[in-house]
This record gives sequence, C-alpha cells and structure tokens, in this order.
Amino acid sequence: MPGCNHYQTLEIDPAATPAEIKIAYRRLAKLFHPDGHHQMANHERIAQVNAAYEVLKDPHRRLVYDQDQRSAVAEKTGDQVAARYQTYHQPTQTARTTEIQLQQWLKQVYAPVNRHFAQILDQLPSEIRNLSADPYDDDLMADFRDYLADCRTQIEAAQTAFQSFPNPGNIASVAAHLYYCMNHIEDGIEDLERFTYCYDDGYLTTGRELFRISKKLRSEAQAAMNDVF
Repeated sequence: MPGCNHYQTLEIDPAATPAEIKIAYRRLAKLFHPDGHHQMANHERIAQVNAAYEVLKDPHRRLVYDQDQRSAVAEKTGDQVAARYQTYHQPTQTARTTEIQLQQWLKQVYAPVNRHFAQILDQLPSEIRNLSADPYDDDLMADFRDYLADCRTQIEAAQTAFQSFPNPGNIASVAAHLYYCMNHIEDGIEDLERFTYCYDDGYLTTGRELFRISKKLRSEAQAAMNDVF
C-alpha cells in the first residue's frame, strides 16, 4: 500500500519487538476483520493491517523497509545531500565513523544478544532430560516452568539490546539472522509453555524444533559476522 507507514498502521512504535508486532496485528485483525461481524469491520483497513504485518514480521523485509524509511526522511530534510558531500570530501572520517559504529554495535547489541540466546538454547537439552524422568511430577514440572520463565526474561532482554543501537549497513545480514533467531526462540518458548498446561507432546516437539532452528540461525549469524571481518 503506497504511502502507508506500516508502524502507524499497526499502531506501534518503530522500535517494537516481534512480540509487540504480533500482538498488535492480532488485536487489529480481530477488530477490523469483515467476518468478525464487529461494527468496526473494514475491508480496506484489514488489507492495510495484513500488508503491514507481512512486511514487519519478516526480519529481512523489515530491515529493508526501515532503511527505505530512513532514506526518505533524510532526503526530505536534506541530510542525504550533506552526507554525500561529507563522504566525498572526508572519506577517511567516514570510514572511521563506520568502524566506531560497528564496534559499538558489537559491544551493545551483538555480544549481549548472543549471551542471552546461549542462556536459553544451551540449557534446553538438560531441562528436557530432567523433565522426561516424570513429566507428571509436580516438582520437575515446576523446575521446567522456572526455566521457561527465565527464558522469557532472557528473550525480552535480548529484544531490548537488539533495539538499543541502529544496525550498521555492513552487518545487515548478521542482524537479520539474529532477528529471525529471536522470533523462533520466542515462538518456541510459547509452545513449550503450552505443553506445561496441557501435556500435549505436539507442543513439546514443536518447541524443541523451533529451538533447533534457532541454534542454526545463531550459527549462521556468527558465520556472517566472520565474513564481515
């Protein structure tokens, strides 16, 4: 939908986490869906909501969209012209600034996000092994729920760290892998939590598979980072 701001459409902040994006979409979809027989049902509005969600839920498409938005703002204010002039006349200074930004991103975003991911992913095998002794044991299930609660804390901290500093352009692939990994971890936590309430092995299997994919995405992020250097 040309001219639409996807963040405004979903009524969220541009720094919204994947969880906030999903929650906002579900709320608006329920509100405006024509089949909902709600007084605010609106075909055009639900089309805009769907289009916005399709972009913002995908890490690659969201990164491209955010970059396009920043470029549009810079062009309106004249910053783009000034940046081209500065790059032409001060190439050394620009390179130095890029390096500083990269080092800050590594310290402020990449390192803490990876640490939080490790806290979640590395513990799952032992937690599953402990629970498998007797899934119906109240104490064992309580321990597993404590682990999932800690996972929630860790993933929220990772989301905060990820949004704390803009991604330098030369590590867009790394950032996309981290972002996608974060989405899979969050979905995995949700399925594992569902298992603790209904004991449906399907949720446990799905949660473990999402965590397995997350570990692969984390490794791909690390490989992409090695390519940068």
